[in-house]
Amino acid sequence: MASFPSLVPLILLLLFVGCSARPLYPLPSRRNDRNKQPLQTFRPFNIAHRGSNGEIPEETAAAYMRAIEEGTDFIETDILASKDGVLICFHDVTLDATTDIAEHKEFADRNRTYEVERVKTTGHFVVDFTLEELKTLRTKQRYTFRDQQYNGQFPIITFEEFISIALDAPRVVGIYPEIKNPIFVNERVKWPGGKKFEDKFVETLKKYGYKGPYMSKEWLKQPVFIQSFAPTSLTYISKQTDLPKIFLIDDVTVRTQDTNQSYSEITSDSYLDFIKDYVVGIGPWKDTIVPVSNGYLLPPTDLVARAHAKNLQVHPYTFRNENSYLHFNFSVDPYNEFDYWINQIGVDGLFTDFTGSLHQFQEWTDPLSAGENEASRLLNRIYTMISKYRNL
Repeated sequence: MASFPSLVPLILLLLFVGCSARPLYPLPSRRNDRNKQPLQTFRPFNIAHRGSNGEIPEETAAAYMRAIEEGTDFIETDILASKDGVLICFHDVTLDATTDIAEHKEFADRNRTYEVERVKTTGHFVVDFTLEELKTLRTKQRYTFRDQQYNGQFPIITFEEFISIALDAPRVVGIYPEIKNPIFVNERVKWPGGKKFEDKFVETLKKYGYKGPYMSKEWLKQPVFIQSFAPTSLTYISKQTDLPKIFLIDDVTVRTQDTNQSYSEITSDSYLDFIKDYVVGIGPWKDTIVPVSNGYLLPPTDLVARAHAKNLQVHPYTFRNENSYLHFNFSVDPYNEFDYWINQIGVDGLFTDFTGSLHQFQEWTDPLSAGENEASRLLNRIYTMISKYRNL
């Protein structure tokens, strides 16, 4: 057994890593990613919605690492900003539903009411807390019917820490960050030089080497989709980066937060013709693609067909394993739901809370072929040989 003095350096290192504001992962010029297994591109993308949050509290390092372990293609996150302008991974504009802030009496006087997407909302808002304050909180599971054993264990993470998790994976894992509530964030958080939330978002991606259009050599090395419900954010950043973007589409009753357009307007052929110049796909709520009545599916709409006709991918959200989310047509079996959406509706990616289930289904029905595995091994051997000569 190791003596206590010999453990001191390790303990100090772990404390430093845990407390450091900046991730220790090296910048692009300092990394060597040549021998990583590449991203699969022959079947619909498995998108880990807020990590593997069906098992572990959402948007945490543990949820993202679990999703990578389970075989996800992309880890998905929502990006907001702290009071002092640090980009963080968090879904809600308020902290109340998924953190222990109610137990922090020192923050009791921070309860506020703001208008968010034309709705009066009350709670403890992310934008009213510095990163240092946010780091004192611990996350909890959103849904009471999911595993509660990890409540209170994991902190909120920054956008940079999230990126580091993907870059540190043993294979190529893509990221799928959302520019979350940009109108609200830009109203409440100010950056030097008049920069906007979207500017800081793109700057962070560039800092870590994310670049290139969809399926380019640069993109395949570090895959990313940028997503947003706000079309003006997507058109704005298109002047700064050629990274692929996804336009998210909400329920039929919800208007866009920035342009105040209806569902019928943003899914019309004329609007799809407009937005396709800025995005490579759309991300609709799945019940708007295939409507539901009394727990049963109705005939699907033509949205997927129309999007595909305009060369737009379709990545619907959100696939969940629990009975309350599985429509009666699927006999309480998520595999039946995956089969329907992939093989009948023909979507190009799926946001899921249970990335392990989707991965197992895809490996069962459409496994990584022996030929593709062999090709990957051959490419890795070639990269290794070339790198030896480069280092001479």
